[in-house]
Amino acid sequence: MHRILEYLLGLLLLASCYNPGRQTPDAWNLTERQLDSISFYTTHHYTQNFNFIVTSDTLSLVSQQPEEHPFLLQTDTLTVRRGDRLVVADVAILPVDSVDSVWVKVARDQATIGWAHESSLLSAVSPDDPISQFIDFFSDTHMLISLAILALVAAAYLIRRLLRRHSKLVHFNDIPSPYPVLLCLLVASSATLYASIQLFGSESWRHYYYHPTLNPFALPFHIGLFVTSVWSILIVGLAALDDVRRLLPLGEGVLYVLGLAGVCSVVYVVFSVSTLYYIGYLLLPIYVVLAFRTYWRSGRARYRCGKCGMPLQHKGRCPRCGSVNG
Repeated sequence: MHRILEYLLGLLLLASCYNPGRQTPDAWNLTERQLDSISFYTTHHYTQNFNFIVTSDTLSLVSQQPEEHPFLLQTDTLTVRRGDRLVVADVAILPVDSVDSVWVKVARDQATIGWAHESSLLSAVSPDDPISQFIDFFSDTHMLISLAILALVAAAYLIRRLLRRHSKLVHFNDIPSPYPVLLCLLVASSATLYASIQLFGSESWRHYYYHPTLNPFALPFHIGLFVTSVWSILIVGLAALDDVRRLLPLGEGVLYVLGLAGVCSVVYVVFSVSTLYYIGYLLLPIYVVLAFRTYWRSGRARYRCGKCGMPLQHKGRCPRCGSVNG
């Protein structure tokens, strides 16, 4: 009897219970249509139920199924106009279509539903998100060229006028504040980073374009770094405006802010364009060294007013309280 109990105890020790786990549906037990939708989303960054807004004057939609179009059958068309909001209802792939194998079915309302080539659709719409539309505005080639020419001409004229009047101007005759210089450096680095993303991470930027966010921690590192730089420009810009208000009279302050905006415009154009040809990577460290060197020599506040504490670049009468500092 004792021997039998030992055998039973040994069997119990060697035995194990099988736990089948919680019975849940297999996450990858998807239909072929669902797998196609996931694959399309991965490469095209949008899928069914995605919202667009029409940005061109008009967009024509085909009422019939796209299979009829390649064979030149008679088709009816619908027209949607600028400002109309569309939702993606379906996607079809037609390898026999020599123009564009991808067809997208979009709907404005229940009565206005039709198909369009993806290339025609994407050139006439923008994701229905203000950040995406802002990116569209600043990515328009004609607008960028016009803005660049206008910024360069206006900045050159304004900087020349300010220098002739010996007015305060960042990099030349700066105020005793580090924020204007820091703002220019942030604009230069952000323009360089943006151009780098266009060169080496265009697909990640395309995904961000369709799914934008202002939270840098919810993005890939390089996109999050760019969004962080944009937030930094906003914060440092506000700090620079506050220092200008504090250090300069109203008239001189307005001229200084206009000059600062002109310099930032020139810096943005130069670094965003030159980086596309890899020259910006050489220019950026040179610009950083020259900017800090110039500020250290002429813009840094060496003294403070003994009465009100205002930063002063040289001894003499304080522009705020009028006290003479010897």
